[in-house]
Amino acid sequence: MTVRRHRIAAVPGDGIGIEVTGEALKILAAVTEAHRLDVEVTSYDFGAERFLRTGETLPEGMLDTFRTFDAIFMGAFGDPRVPDMRHAADILLGTRFHLDLWANERPVRCLSDRLCPLKAFRASEFDFVIFRENTEGLYVGMGGNFKKGTPDEIAIQEDVNTRKGVERIIRHAFRAALRRADRPGAARSPKVTMADKSNVLRFGHDLWQRVFREVAAEHKEVEANHLYVDALAMQMVKNPCQFDVIVTCNMFGDIVTDLGAQLQGGLGMAASGNINPAGVSMFEPVHGSAPKYAGQDVANPFGAILTMGMMLEHLGESAAGLAVEQAVRTAVDRGRCTKDVGGALGTRATGDAVASLLGEGA
Repeated sequence: MTVRRHRIAAVPGDGIGIEVTGEALKILAAVTEAHRLDVEVTSYDFGAERFLRTGETLPEGMLDTFRTFDAIFMGAFGDPRVPDMRHAADILLGTRFHLDLWANERPVRCLSDRLCPLKAFRASEFDFVIFRENTEGLYVGMGGNFKKGTPDEIAIQEDVNTRKGVERIIRHAFRAALRRADRPGAARSPKVTMADKSNVLRFGHDLWQRVFREVAAEHKEVEANHLYVDALAMQMVKNPCQFDVIVTCNMFGDIVTDLGAQLQGGLGMAASGNINPAGVSMFEPVHGSAPKYAGQDVANPFGAILTMGMMLEHLGESAAGLAVEQAVRTAVDRGRCTKDVGGALGTRATGDAVASLLGEGA
């Protein structure tokens, strides 16, 4: 059997990002050995320390170099010594936009009943995914200030939605719903929920409405429904079991995915991928760099480890990706985890626990 080599670029980032990325790479090494994978990791020190030392966020040509890898794994960015977070914006947003990572994918799957904050539900009762349009909307940085600093100041922030951008993320959501329905043991028919605020945001979100109806009409086998984003937030708490695939714009996706993370036990349990189906994709845990906790061996590495598992699945190593998730699930069940999810271990010991469980075939 031919073993395909996977070349990974790793950028640990700042603060606890460095620590949890270290544990994720530890798990990558363990699962590579257990599943006889061929993985080559190249690490880069891009982050606040390098920026403060050199004044450079990314070397010239580095974004094109990223294209030569099979995937990119990034940690968290942010450092109080860089108040405007210029380095973080250049590295994270620069990578997303330059590599056209237009689909942010956030699975919402709780691994233990004791992590589920909803008293009426068991963890196994909900399993859905949120797709956030990742390169348009309010995050493109178009706009400006007029008469800045005066009583007459005007601030304008443009919300940019293109037919191409809206259509491709909606089609991606429908394809994902069909794939999920084909999974072994899938217990439900495919469903896509589109969320917007078209009752107020009339122009860009009218585009979302029209494209959603057109794409839904091409997929009669998929149930399609619409919710205003405030109603979506309410329903995610009231009854998360009703959702399969959710698709929404950049800003609303940024908000509701963090609500989804809380259904999983917090940001420390949430995985995330920034996907370009036709190119290299970037994977990053969704929590921040938490500078005040850096170096204390207290950060939860599960989000980073689950993100690593998500990356493996994206690369076609589904068995390895599932093994990583199962090892994390077992570690949570046995209390071999950090304090925020009910354990008493430090960051490194938690990573060691997951690695040992992979060795046991958990």
